[in-house]
Amino acid sequence: MNYKHLSQNERYQIYALMKAGHNQLEIAQILGRHRSTISREVDRNSGLKGYRPKQAGLHPF
Repeated sequence: MNYKHLSQNERYQIYALMKAGHNQLEIAQILGRHRSTISREVDRNSGLKGYRPKQAGLHPF
């Protein structure tokens, strides 16, 4: 199975698109990613202050 990690740029795009009012399905379509990829990313890297793209890139794989 081939897969590709989200780049830091894509994470910042997710953040910006969320702030602009786009939902996860729209973000997935814009970035050319599956909606579950966006959903997992947001779920894993959200806290009390919402989605945090800078912190997302700090997690070891």
